[in-house]
Parts: sequence; C-alpha cells; structure tokens
Amino acid sequence: MDDEEARTRLLDAAEELFYRHGIQAVGMDRIRAASGVPLKRLYRLYPAKESLVTAYLERRDRRWTAGLRASVATSAQPPVLAVFDWLAQWFSEPDFRGCAFLNAYGELGAAAPEVVRVHKAELHALLAELVPAGAPPALADQLLVLVEGATTVAALSPGPEPARRAREVAKLLLSK
Repeated sequence: MDDEEARTRLLDAAEELFYRHGIQAVGMDRIRAASGVPLKRLYRLYPAKESLVTAYLERRDRRWTAGLRASVATSAQPPVLAVFDWLAQWFSEPDFRGCAFLNAYGELGAAAPEVVRVHKAELHALLAELVPAGAPPALADQLLVLVEGATTVAALSPGPEPARRAREVAKLLLSK
C-alpha cells in the first residue's frame, strides 16, 4: 500500500467513525484498526489527531460543496429552491447525522479547525451567488439561517421535512 492509498483508507475510516460517533469518542487506534493502516504510517501521514480531523473535514467540505453545486446546476428548479431540494435528499440518507462542521464545532468549540469557519463562509458565498439579481443583500444571510436551522432540526429528526419547510420560507423570502 502506498501513501495515497493509506491516506484514502485513513480518511474513509475517519469520516465514517468521526461522523457516526464524534471526534472525541474515536481514538487513533480505532481509526488504525478500521483502516488497516499500520500505526507508524498513520502517524507519519497525520502526526496528530488534529491533522487527521482537519484533513477529514477538508475532504468532506470539498465533497459536500461539489455535490450541492452539481445538484443546483442540474436542477430545473430556481437555484435557491434547488438547495433545499438537495438538502431534503441529504437529510433522508440513512447515515445522516447532521452537519459534520457544526458537530465538530459543538465538540471542540474554539479549538475546532479553521475549515469549520471556512466551510460556513463558503456556504454563505454560494447562497449569495444563487440569489436573484436585485435581491436584498440580507437574503443570503437569511437563507444561511434557513439552511443551518433545517440541518439542525433534521439532525434531531432525520428526514426531508425540515428542508421542505425551510424551502417554503425561502419561497416567501424570494417573492418579496
């Protein structure tokens, strides 16, 4: 196994375990066991748990954002509403456990990796790109609150309904 394969295996294991059980509840030995990567190589690639957490969140950010962008780009719905349609699908996935970035912040607080803040800033920027021309500047802020609120509600009660309800509010905001 080369370093690239080892990284992939480690990140796959970290993503599954951190997202399902929480960052603090999962030790490096558990990730090593789940990935099949020797402990010496794990620590050579990720010298501290914090570096593995950051790499996991950075990869998740790229995948999550790319998935959202692709869905919006191919949707027949207005772009802002397509965001909530995508969220409804995500919230319905069997392994949905809420927002990995908010979960990380909830566990680690101010010690959470910077990628948590970067992810939220990127989400805000994406929403700002999608609002119709001439919309009030605050609309992207309001949409971010809807997205985050729906995600939090769905973490407690998985399924598409929180996204559907947030979509209805977004429709009202767009009609103003």
